[in-house]
Amino acid sequence: MTSLKKFLDKKSYTQVPLVLTDTNHFEISAKINGVVGRFILDTGASNTCVGFDKIEFFRLTSKESKIKAAGAGATNMETLISTKNKIEIGDWKKKKLKIVLFDLVHVNEALITHKALPVDGIIGADILKKAKAIIDYNKGYVYLKRKK
Repeated sequence: MTSLKKFLDKKSYTQVPLVLTDTNHFEISAKINGVVGRFILDTGASNTCVGFDKIEFFRLTSKESKIKAAGAGATNMETLISTKNKIEIGDWKKKKLKIVLFDLVHVNEALITHKALPVDGIIGADILKKAKAIIDYNKGYVYLKRKK
């Protein structure tokens, strides 16, 4: 019997470890513009996001956005947009990534309250879709399809 990893290896997927937090979120490490950060993997978030407080950290340029963010317990939040960013998750890479910037304080306060570490942002469905992501919830991995 072939394992999922072996099967997906043959299909040019890369395996990336996920960490299950005490809040039952999967955390993932990613590099934006060459800088490593901690992110929540969120299939319900339409866009990949970074907190306002991490704009300089990830070397992001920002401009005004018409997008209003809504999340757990908060709606109609102001956002900025950052384009032409590079992201690397394991061996998977993407250039020209659009990132939504917004106030992640409420997200991090909730994480800290539950004794989890704060995050720099959220990896959303935009990336998961582009990477044809497959999540192995049982073993704690996400598989992302590399370009040939």
